[in-house]
Amino acid sequence: MDAFLKNEQHVYQALSLLEIDWLEHGFGSSASAAWNRRTGLATAAQVHSDVCLYAAEAAARLGPGDALITDVPGIGLGVRTADCVPILLVDTRRRAVAAIHAGWRGTAEGISRKTVQALRGRFGSNPADLLAAIGPAIGPCCYRVGEEVAILFREWFPERADLDRPARIDLADANRRQLLSAGVPEGRISAAGLCTFCSGTEFHSWRREPHGTSRMLNIVSRI
Repeated sequence: MDAFLKNEQHVYQALSLLEIDWLEHGFGSSASAAWNRRTGLATAAQVHSDVCLYAAEAAARLGPGDALITDVPGIGLGVRTADCVPILLVDTRRRAVAAIHAGWRGTAEGISRKTVQALRGRFGSNPADLLAAIGPAIGPCCYRVGEEVAILFREWFPERADLDRPARIDLADANRRQLLSAGVPEGRISAAGLCTFCSGTEFHSWRREPHGTSRMLNIVSRI
């Protein structure tokens, strides 16, 4: 986790994104109560899809969808997670940003790659200009799925011969591979590498607390 730090609000931030003076960002934890209650953000009605939405105004509830993009200053994009993968993208040249909620369905359908494509199609973003930060999510140490889900990840893990049976899946790495396939340079992708399931109570986890409703808020905003 060398590429991330935790601030006094218990919010995780990517060092690469902290260097950008026109950007606000962060990945919430279970201890970042005030951060997780933030309002005035553009959000989506998250439905575990590969749909990417454009946000033109703050305090807007868009959707259904699971990724948001904007180039409008002052609009914070927010996605909520509790095991799913939060991903923030920043175009350092065109000053466009994106926030992604990637569960297994969205990941299997290529949501991260499609969000890079949406940035390119809407704003002319060059993937080589993007910085990507992948926040805390359930890790392969704890994420085991049935064969009906595992088989959907063959495109992202072509080297694996065990995806026709119950298997452990690394959702964060699947999204990292999608970003690479979309043209984002490997050196511009950072990952927290923190598992929401087995990191004690620092993070909310749907698998650990299947009847819980608490979620972490992950935000990116062009100031």
